Amino acid sequence: MFAVLKTGGKQYKVQAGDVLRVELIAAEAGDKVQFNEILMVGGDKLVVGAPFVEGAAVQAEVIDSIKADKVITYHKRRRKHSSQRTRGHRQKLTLLRVTDIVASGADASVKAAVGTAVARRAAHETK
Repeated sequence: MFAVLKTGGKQYKVQAGDVLRVELIAAEAGDKVQFNEILMVGGDKLVVGAPFVEGAAVQAEVIDSIKADKVITYHKRRRKHSSQRTRGHRQKLTLLRVTDIVASGADASVKAAVGTAVARRAAHETK
């Protein structure tokens, strides 16, 4: 059985046992999270959502919070000022192991996987 989930503006095709790197989510190492935005569930019968599959979920365990490889940008203005700028960036990622794919009747007791920006806004609004 496989599922296509959406998180961090990207889509991932996953199976149980897969390890994947996604945009940083608000969870610590060892936490169990659940992705509720499932676009498609496949197996014996293919179910395609419009836009999401109702009641479907992917449950995963957070392994670690990591950083991606460094990306270096270099800008040079060569005409009048001959200035240059070098910048580096390392994207923060979350390493996950997919534990289960639920086709229908997703469990609400598992914490939903949300990005850090969404979690910050939610925490700020509750105060």
